[in-house]
Amino acid sequence: MDDKTKAIVSHITLIGWIVALVLNQGDNKTELASFYIRQMLGLFLLVFVLGLIPIVNLVAWILGVVLWILSLIGSLNGEKKLTPVVGEYFQDWFKAL
Repeated sequence: MDDKTKAIVSHITLIGWIVALVLNQGDNKTELASFYIRQMLGLFLLVFVLGLIPIVNLVAWILGVVLWILSLIGSLNGEKKLTPVVGEYFQDWFKAL
């Protein structure tokens, strides 16, 4: 599986993210796939945590969908596009992936 495909698969639910993570190990590790695996882990966690707060719940889901679409467009184009505002943090926090 090529790097662009792994990057796209990482956007398809949590199961797709796990598949992309497993396929992006060892000699098959690519920078583009690793970039989007880190971005999506951060986005999943951000939406989950913000979704736990009742007042912010709906806003968190809308924000999550918008950020997910922006990230998906970047992966479809094969470009490394950071998630606005928090993308640099995701890359730093999850650099071991």
